[in-house]
Amino acid sequence: MNRRAFLSAWAVTPLVRWLPAFGQPGERNARELRGDIAIIGAGVGGIACALAAARRGLRVLLTEQYDWIGGQLTAQAVPPDEHRWIEEHGSTHTYRQFRTQVRDYYRRHYPLQAAAAKYERLNPGQGTVSRLCHEPRVALAVLLQMLAPYLAAGRITLIQPFQPRRVETDGDRVRAVEGMTRLRDRLVLQAPYIIDATETGELLPLARVEYVTGAESQRETRELHAPLDAQPHNHQACTVCFALDYEPGTDHRLEEPPNYRFWRDYVPMLTPPWPGKLLSWNMSDPRTLKPRAVTFDPTGAGAKGALNLWIYRRILFAGHFTPASGIRDITLVNWPQNDYWLGNLYDVPPADAQRHLMEAYQLSLALVYWLQTEAPRPDGGQGWRGLRVRPDVVGTEHGLAMAPYIRESRRIRAVFTVSEQHVGVEARSRLLGKKPGEFTAEKFPDSVGTGCYRIDLHPSTGGNNYIDVSALPFQIPLGALIPIRVENLLPACKNIGTTHITNGCYRLHPVEWSIGEAVGELVAFCLDRKRLPRQVRKDPQLLQDLQKQLSDAGVDLDWPDAIASQIV
Repeated sequence: MNRRAFLSAWAVTPLVRWLPAFGQPGERNARELRGDIAIIGAGVGGIACALAAARRGLRVLLTEQYDWIGGQLTAQAVPPDEHRWIEEHGSTHTYRQFRTQVRDYYRRHYPLQAAAAKYERLNPGQGTVSRLCHEPRVALAVLLQMLAPYLAAGRITLIQPFQPRRVETDGDRVRAVEGMTRLRDRLVLQAPYIIDATETGELLPLARVEYVTGAESQRETRELHAPLDAQPHNHQACTVCFALDYEPGTDHRLEEPPNYRFWRDYVPMLTPPWPGKLLSWNMSDPRTLKPRAVTFDPTGAGAKGALNLWIYRRILFAGHFTPASGIRDITLVNWPQNDYWLGNLYDVPPADAQRHLMEAYQLSLALVYWLQTEAPRPDGGQGWRGLRVRPDVVGTEHGLAMAPYIRESRRIRAVFTVSEQHVGVEARSRLLGKKPGEFTAEKFPDSVGTGCYRIDLHPSTGGNNYIDVSALPFQIPLGALIPIRVENLLPACKNIGTTHITNGCYRLHPVEWSIGEAVGELVAFCLDRKRLPRQVRKDPQLLQDLQKQLSDAGVDLDWPDAIASQIV
């Protein structure tokens, strides 16, 4: 079967064919593994949590559903979204170590031009979205390098793939997580602390942990951009990413996908309105919501003055490499044109979740075909036949990412919830009666990390267009990591105590890493001191000791004064 026919056939094949083949409960007697900490999900936060716990000498059980660890960086194929100070501030030592090792990987293994090899802050793709646009499989290689000594020592046991199915609880404590492996085995993981580092907060309903989804009401949060009434099923769009290169003079067109004509003609029904068809070069400007024209040109030119989406998330820039290498530009497609908002992937009947996941994949397939055949070119023509899907870049047969990019998870009901008034510029300006630039984000006395990003919410399943508003460099409060009731299940990614609004700035790669690292350090601290997380937060001396431990490990707990009042 040729490549075109293969992808066309895939479009009507149940997605489950391409996902890990897990067994059904009860097929075999359960095996058991015990550790000091069981981390369910080896995405960005889960890996950071595992590294922190292992360096403190804990026995770590780390699981992952997909073939690649790394979550957003790998299986979801999303180059890191970061703030402009990331090289020196607003993350952790280990996150900066990861970034350094990515650059070193290219220097060691790729035929770089001399000038590129010498550039300390090499951006492999020279993309504009990040100072470090790189291939997912390079991130995978670096993350495995970082885990390697702990895997060799037996401090980390990586269980892959693993899908949680049941959580055993005893009152306000979680005892164990049972899941299925590809070998159709039931596996039970037991540990004093269970960490939910899954992309959608999968353990929360299984463990009956109180949680929130979608948008809270303005009456509850008093947030400037919250709706009047709660909208629990109003989630941010998910996106199925993919990689493309371009070979002029060739024909890599797919066969027309079955749902192509629906998506080609689809006009989003959003409030405020979207400016026409989804598959076009006109979109809503995220900040102003006015129509915005972008362009796409794989030759690298594009329309003068317009954002060229080919360059935006480009993960390999041919100009960095020797001509003899044969390396071409590769771009990663994570655009408004393949954001999927027609339904949710969790807290709906399983058949509906499966259907929406499949439709999200089909939207991305339709976008590939539109780019190859009908997309307007700057020269007045239509389509680029030489655009080629790169399955090798994302590690799948079908050429689309292993996993959808999840922007919004279930979120714990925490002892403290970060709201827009804590980090949003306009909301804080109104609260404090001061002008922007005269104040910082809320200072949290229980800070366990930092982050920075605009409050950036993509169009949602409730029919909302972008909510993209200015924010300030912020801290991560310990209270947002502690559930209101359960003692030993902790979140380690975007499932912390934020609102629908503040999830928009706490959901990015370096923030997830900082959350995960803080949780790993917290568990080690609690086991050593024989205290619970909420006891640490309430005791000034214990909190001070934890914060010193974090600082000694290279975790930034606050922002320099020169940066703290900057608006992003």
